[in-house]
Amino acid sequence: MSVEKVLAISGKPGLYELKIQTRSGFIAESLIDGKKLTVGLRSNVSLLSEISIYTETDELKLFEVFARIAKKENNGTALDHKASNDELLVYFGEIVPDFDRDRVYVSDIKKVLNWYNILQKANYVTRLNEAAVTTTGSVTIDAVAQPETVEVEAEEKPKAKRTRKKKEESEE
Repeated sequence: MSVEKVLAISGKPGLYELKIQTRSGFIAESLIDGKKLTVGLRSNVSLLSEISIYTETDELKLFEVFARIAKKENNGTALDHKASNDELLVYFGEIVPDFDRDRVYVSDIKKVLNWYNILQKANYVTRLNEAAVTTTGSVTIDAVAQPETVEVEAEEKPKAKRTRKKKEESEE
């Protein structure tokens, strides 16, 4: 199981791991209950390795935020995402002190904490920390430095041929 293949699917609760690509989409497995789900081409899907959090100076990769939470919580669970808005803002401010308070909403913080707790229960947090390399006091994740892109191709259906016979009959 690779942290680079963790997906968030719009309209579906929780996180999923990409398993198999099919002709009409792909198959993903829930990290919560292990159920498999077929996802079509029209679904809005995000790789967690491609998501970043806005800071005052730059953007911070989501897995780096997860690594900071893991360090703060000693690989344990984070604050529950159902806590009060004030508690969430204070907690997230301890993890990412310079997050952009105008562009990072409480709903984003809830999502980050919920996703972290899902990954922690699925034992992904230890893999994140094994992949982390400490350089000059900051944590960077080597596993997501070169993210894998998920390509899902749609097959084109051949167009139906029109026959001239029908056209000629209608003219007569």
